[in-house]
This record gives sequence, C-alpha cells and structure tokens, in this order.
Amino acid sequence: MINDQQIGSVIGSTAVGPDGKHGTVGEVFLDDETGRPEWATIRTGLFGTKEAFVPLADASVSGGELRLPYDKAKVKGAPHVDVSAGHLSPQEEQELYRYYGLGTSGTTTGQAMTTGTTTGRADRDGDGVFDDVQGGTVGHDTSGPTTDNAMTRSEEQLSVGTQRVEAGRARLRKYVTTENVTQTVPVSHEEVRVEREPITDANMGNAMDGPAISEEEHEVVLHAEQPVVQKEAVPVERVRLDTQTVTEQQQVTEQVRKEQVEVDGDGTTRR
Repeated sequence: MINDQQIGSVIGSTAVGPDGKHGTVGEVFLDDETGRPEWATIRTGLFGTKEAFVPLADASVSGGELRLPYDKAKVKGAPHVDVSAGHLSPQEEQELYRYYGLGTSGTTTGQAMTTGTTTGRADRDGDGVFDDVQGGTVGHDTSGPTTDNAMTRSEEQLSVGTQRVEAGRARLRKYVTTENVTQTVPVSHEEVRVEREPITDANMGNAMDGPAISEEEHEVVLHAEQPVVQKEAVPVERVRLDTQTVTEQQQVTEQVRKEQVEVDGDGTTRR
C-alpha cells in the first residue's frame, strides 16, 4: 500500500510488473473521503499516448520503480477512463474495481473500501500537493514542473566573431654604421726626362758661355698630384612607420552541447 509520504516518489517512476516494465507513472489519484492514494495512471504504448488506471492497494515503490502485481496485458486491457477529467465517477471506479477483482466491500488485502466514493484529487506535478482538478489535461514533466504535452529540445550554436586586440609593437630606430667605400681617381706626377740637342748657330752663344771644361749641376723641381678626401652629410630619403591590414583564414574549434530526445516504452528505445 502506498502512503502519503511516498506519493512524490511514485509520480514519474517506472511501473514494473511480473513480466517487466509497463511504462511511466503519470498521475496519482486520492480517495475523496480517506485522502489516501488509491489509483495511479500508467502511460503505455510506443509514445506513451495511452494512460491506464491501476490500483495502488498492492503496490510498492522503491528505487524509482512502482512494483505492481499485474502484468502488461492486464494493465493495457483496463477499462478506458478519461484522465483529462481529473476525477473518477462512481460508475468508472466500480468498473475498475470489478476489472481488477477488488470488489466493492474490500480490496484483495482485506482493507475496507467505501463503495460509491470518487477519486478526484491528483498530484500532477509530483510535489506532494494535491489539488481538485476538474479541467483539461495537464502534462507531467518528470524532470521539472508542470508542462504541456511536448518538450523543448535545445542545442548550443557556435557564433564566431573577431575582436581587435594588441598583437605587438614595432619601433623605428636610427643608428650609425661604418663601411669602406672605394673609388678610383686619376692623379698625375712629373718625371725627369733628359733632352739632348746638337750645337747649332742658334745656340752657339749659350754653348760657349763658360769655361771650356768644368763641373756644374742643374736642379728641376718635380710635382705630383695626390687624392684629397672630403666628407659631408647629405639627406638621401625619408623613412616612416605605417600599418596595413592582412586577412587570413583561421580555424576555430569549440565543443557545443545539444539535447537529444529518445522514446522509451515497451522495452524499446528510439531516438
């Protein structure tokens, strides 16, 4: 028998019978008079679109599983009751009693069950708070609060942009170096050349001037050119720093997360 403290563990758990898993527990219904959990709905079918009522009289819960004494065929064959009404009429409850062999005067465990009572309060969000429900269907998200009959699948998308950052600095610096420069320049110099001329009437006077035999000497100054080097600083060019933009392709690799949806029912898992 499920007690009030276990209701939160029942909703969203996996219903298990003697022959394996039945489906997921959708809602728990309380008896109007006693306030005890009496019925639970099991989502069956490939996509969990069908909900079947099962009694909680002989059920137990542990390890995230609601253990029932009924096999799959028994649960799937239960009389159809509109879960969206949020309330069992006396006729619907009596029909379920008969189907599961519980009778109107007591359950299979011998506990008395009042005939004609209706079960109308359901904990739809698994928070242990039961509200009277007379309206339409409210879906149950076992991982969060009450939602509709669909879930949202999200994924991360990679958005890559650029930002301008300082990548380095360049400096323009001037310094002095010394190198050897070789140039060829023509230079001239004087050399001694001896010229001889015969005695003629024109130079007879000069030739006879002086003693007949004597010693004497003549001197000639020789001249030569030599290179003269002068240096001066002259401007040759203007140098400045400028920037240019160069575009290149760069690959960016990053991990992104995405949610996947899978359907778990009747022992089959599908994505």
